[in-house]
Amino acid sequence: MLPAGLVPLLAVVAELPTRTSGKVDRDALPWPLPTATGPKPPGPGLTPTEAWLAAQWGELLGAAPHDPAADFFAHGGGSLAAARLVSRIRERYGTGSVGDIYRNPGLGALARFLDAPAGGTRRDERPGTRTVPPVPRRARAVQLAVLPLLLSLGGLRWAVVAAAAANIIGAGPGFSWWWIVPGWLLLAGPPGRIAIAAGGARLLLRGLRPGSYPRGGSVHLRLWAAERLAQLCGAGQLAGCWLIYYARALGVRVGDGVDLHSLPPVTGLLRLGRGAAVEPEADLAGHWLDGDRLHIGAVRIGAGAVVGARSTLFPGARIGKRAEIAPGSAVTGTVPAGERWSGVPAARTGRARGRRSAGPRPPRRARWTAVYALTSVLLGLLPAAAALPALLVLRYGIGLGIGLAASIVLATLTGLAVYALLILAGVRALGAGLRAGSHPVHGPAAWRAWAVERLMDTARAQLFPLYASLATPGWLRALGMKVGRGVEASTVLALPGMTTVGDGAFLADDTMIGSYELGGGRLRIAAARVGKRAFLGNSGMAAAGSRVPKRGLVGVLSAAPKRAEAGSSWLGMPPMRLPRTPEEGDRSRTYAPPVRLRWARAAVELCRIVPVLCSAALAVAGVFAFAALAGAYGIPAAAFLTGPLLAVGGVLACVVTAAAKWLLVGRFRAGEHPLWSGFVWRGELADTFVEVLAVPWLIGAVGGTPLMNLWLRTLGARVGRGAWCETYWLPEADLVAVGAGASVNRGCVLQTHLFHDRIMRLGPVELGPGATLGPHAIALPGAVVGAGAVAGPASLVLRGERVPPGTRWLGNPIAAWPDRARTRPGEGRE
Repeated sequence: MLPAGLVPLLAVVAELPTRTSGKVDRDALPWPLPTATGPKPPGPGLTPTEAWLAAQWGELLGAAPHDPAADFFAHGGGSLAAARLVSRIRERYGTGSVGDIYRNPGLGALARFLDAPAGGTRRDERPGTRTVPPVPRRARAVQLAVLPLLLSLGGLRWAVVAAAAANIIGAGPGFSWWWIVPGWLLLAGPPGRIAIAAGGARLLLRGLRPGSYPRGGSVHLRLWAAERLAQLCGAGQLAGCWLIYYARALGVRVGDGVDLHSLPPVTGLLRLGRGAAVEPEADLAGHWLDGDRLHIGAVRIGAGAVVGARSTLFPGARIGKRAEIAPGSAVTGTVPAGERWSGVPAARTGRARGRRSAGPRPPRRARWTAVYALTSVLLGLLPAAAALPALLVLRYGIGLGIGLAASIVLATLTGLAVYALLILAGVRALGAGLRAGSHPVHGPAAWRAWAVERLMDTARAQLFPLYASLATPGWLRALGMKVGRGVEASTVLALPGMTTVGDGAFLADDTMIGSYELGGGRLRIAAARVGKRAFLGNSGMAAAGSRVPKRGLVGVLSAAPKRAEAGSSWLGMPPMRLPRTPEEGDRSRTYAPPVRLRWARAAVELCRIVPVLCSAALAVAGVFAFAALAGAYGIPAAAFLTGPLLAVGGVLACVVTAAAKWLLVGRFRAGEHPLWSGFVWRGELADTFVEVLAVPWLIGAVGGTPLMNLWLRTLGARVGRGAWCETYWLPEADLVAVGAGASVNRGCVLQTHLFHDRIMRLGPVELGPGATLGPHAIALPGAVVGAGAVAGPASLVLRGERVPPGTRWLGNPIAAWPDRARTRPGEGRE
């Protein structure tokens, strides 16, 4: 006897509607199917909750179960149907997560879970919709008034670079190198950046205390200004021991022997105990916007504790001595000493392993501190080293009379080639001979692994056009990574010599594979593997020593498990197994494209040089304009006018980028497109304009301001009045709606497409008025966050999920946010 999900349901249609991928357009088929007998009543043996669930299954899956033992997934359910079912459960019970369905797939088991006291509250017991007013007009006016000043301060650093470039290409009156070199040390060198960023933060945030403050109030605006200043003066690019110096300059209490590989908070409200370790890309900011309230709290990391990569520590988080926080976790409260916690929200998973700190703690040596400091400076000079031959080509091209435009093209190609060669040489030289193991941080092996990962991270930004292209596998192979045939890879961060990617694998945006681990004064590296035909989703992670199984899937913002069977699928933090059946499309448009499509894609991807050329042309124009201003009004006046000059360049960059988007793809609409289609390639080209042109010139510096909202509207997004949006990561802006007064925190992604099975599926993402996405949260296609609702930091709102208005959710994937896990600092005073 067939399971209910496999029993055919028949309907007569004139013809089968199809999508551009060649697959049947299921959304255009009649559903639910009409029946001659009408809906069947629930079985006589079902409880009221089981009967209600059975009715929902019938509407979603086409056949209602009549047995409490019926399994949702055996009945024909999938991940999208599970998200839709849990959305209905939330409307009735005010709670529920997709994980509840995966853990309780049976009709009776799910009903018992919902009927249990902890299962949920009835709809009429939930609080009413929260009213969140828009950001005050006064606050928006203050931002627009302060932003030019911040751009001018950041422009001083650019003025030093422009003066040096003008000397090399022979523009302007000539600038003394005796002024340029000290100017670089003061404004662009690590000590100067630390002094400006930390000094500005200490001045702006003087007297700041933990608490809860109004959005758009004086405390919030001062914090916003301090963070923008740090960004514009280049403090975000600090690495190595300079991060320790920066933290202490901000007022952070740092113990001896600390390994800090993430940015400290500008508030200075952080304490790092002796021997603590913080891995890359951890969020230590200690603040976030919750609707119209700004929560600020101190963070404390105890002696010998380890905070994993890409973890988020809530305001007021306390990590006990020798505790360990797994990568990708979110800590909402206190972690006891000696325990290991993981997940979102983080929960105890056992005792701290301590394997990375086995044996006596290695000694710290001053010479290795100097080596890390010098290496950071040299890595920061790589763009200048690549720009020097490019500027010489520009100078001699103009001198030989080949024209300014042709000279800019040749100079740009020269700069890209030299930079790529420098990255390639550095990664190959430093990565040669690296072996798996636990190495002293102050030692050659750990230093080389750290430097290689910094180079790989830099390459993702500076060589962005190379990624998510036909050239990416070859580039990764050249760096030393073992990459199979038919691999699709985007902006992956990995240690190339320790990483293997099997044939046909897919690595989505911002994946992290085999990143080094810290603890006990040691740095651990180990091999990581992505199996054949495996999929690692956006911001997905595969830790050192782990693997993504063959034909397996690790979802968005998820981690690969320690052990997994071939063909298994995983989602969340910690990873949870998903029942999933891969879908097969037209192989000529997914895995086995004909030669003509390869040539067509290559032709489109070659056009990615256009936004790079536009950026180079703006830079050259800026240098000539700076030189002209210096010649006419003097160097001080030219330096003062650099900020407005950069603002004009930024506006031009945004105009060109917006025009490119509308010309290349027009308006994005919900639907499906195979990987090997012109629509996908043109979309990637439009995204290159954003990342290479608009973001570096202006958009990256205007997060949370009315200018960001204006930019997103220009791309087609619907952004309501007084919304606070700190992110530009809206891949298909036309499909995004952000309600009035909503808060979208730093690092959020409104992910309007997924690429499972090499088919691009686009869908809308909607945030209601006053809704909140916490820092680093991701909302997938079809997600709706209701008015006044909150999806907390590091949360994942799944495809098709609906968050009821006025409710609070946290988790990966999201679940009802328990009161004990909420951040409720005391009320702060302005």
